[in-house]
Amino acid sequence: MNIITSIWNVMFNNILSQPAIFIGLIVVIGYILLKRKWYESAAGFIKAVVGYQILQLGASSLKNTVDPLLKGIQQKWSVEAVVIDPNFGLTAANSALESIGVTTSFAMVTLLIAFIWNIVLVFFRKYTKVRTLFTTGHIMVKQSTVATWIIFFLIPELRNMGGIVLIGLLCGTYWSVFSNLTVEATQELTEGSGFAIGHQQMLGVWFAYRFGSLFRGKEKKEEKGIRLGGALKVLDDYVVSTTLIMLLFFGVIMIILGPGMMHEVDEANFGNLAFPVYIFQRCTSFAVSLVVLKTGIRMFVGEMVESFEGISGSILKGSLPAVDCAATYSFGDPNAVTLGFLFGALGQLIAIVGLLVFKSPLMIIPGFVPLFYDNATIGLYANMKGGFRALLVCCLGSGLLQVLGSAVAIIMFQMGSFGGYVGNLDWATLWPAMGAMIKYLTVPGVVLCIVGMLIIPQLQYRRNKKDYFTLGMED
Repeated sequence: MNIITSIWNVMFNNILSQPAIFIGLIVVIGYILLKRKWYESAAGFIKAVVGYQILQLGASSLKNTVDPLLKGIQQKWSVEAVVIDPNFGLTAANSALESIGVTTSFAMVTLLIAFIWNIVLVFFRKYTKVRTLFTTGHIMVKQSTVATWIIFFLIPELRNMGGIVLIGLLCGTYWSVFSNLTVEATQELTEGSGFAIGHQQMLGVWFAYRFGSLFRGKEKKEEKGIRLGGALKVLDDYVVSTTLIMLLFFGVIMIILGPGMMHEVDEANFGNLAFPVYIFQRCTSFAVSLVVLKTGIRMFVGEMVESFEGISGSILKGSLPAVDCAATYSFGDPNAVTLGFLFGALGQLIAIVGLLVFKSPLMIIPGFVPLFYDNATIGLYANMKGGFRALLVCCLGSGLLQVLGSAVAIIMFQMGSFGGYVGNLDWATLWPAMGAMIKYLTVPGVVLCIVGMLIIPQLQYRRNKKDYFTLGMED
């Protein structure tokens, strides 16, 4: 048993919890199955790893731009609350598990079972209709940990290996079914690039795709981009538009916070700069981060999709990789990414003000990951289907639900005392709904959730039997 545990720990620490390496190994396996020469496989591995690391560099830079503002707001108004962000959610879930005497290694076994179950569902796709393999390793770690706490808290009698198996089946079904929901949407957005979304706002992506057209304004149906005329045409360049929009949005917040506060929370970047120069540099750094992010995306997605043909053509025939939602940012209208983020932030702000006005006992602090990644991604899909108006409605709604739904989940799952919760859209809507069912029905509730989710791909298949297993498989 110790040997198995040691092997698993090595795999987890060096592969599953290292998304760049995880993606690189999948690329190598794909190229081997395609019978590529060893040096081509090695080159693919390097490009995929470097590409993903560039993506992570851009993502880290984006986070470092926004975090001082969130910290400044928290300090200026002395707000003490729960942070909705998967990184805080992971830490909180680990602390929660430790508080009941459960080691966090239980959550890693949940991850292993969930991933194996995802593979099984794809392998038997003829019957399950599941086409997607969830490959976003760092997301899998966070979700399996939080899911373990949720079930252990709601059903104490499941705090054993039998419970871990059931939680693994629940989590793996969620990965399989909801990434599968994004296939049609992502193939349309990316013009058949051959991947799906494996993240934490998959239900939101599906909703924007299915219902975005209901919010379409008067613009021509075939026009999917956000287009401006006259002098505003310069905003068609997303580098220019991102910088100017961030100046308008973040610049105002920085002015309200003042140079003293910004210097305190962001001393490394502020230095000896004049306040206006600091504001401009911080806002341009957001555009720089997006350029870096998109560069990494092009590298690793290109290798991932090409190599996955080997996996989908042999081991898991007809399958697609479900990857980080950031992989979509090189497609669609680039301005939709920035505008989706901003309108989502506005939705969160409205919800937080509502909590203050109604004197909620629980206050929410926005975290960067839901704030940016959920809303930017949903904005892309909403704009594709319904233009600017759809983007506005869907992202405002997403921001509202992230805060209010997370508040419900935090109370339901008793995570307030641990300081964090995931906060992404799926975990502010779907998981509280499943939690309510599990709370009152216990083990049968978990089983019903799994069965209910497995019905979804069957319904998807019935809508499009002819092309269902060929989407994203075109040569």
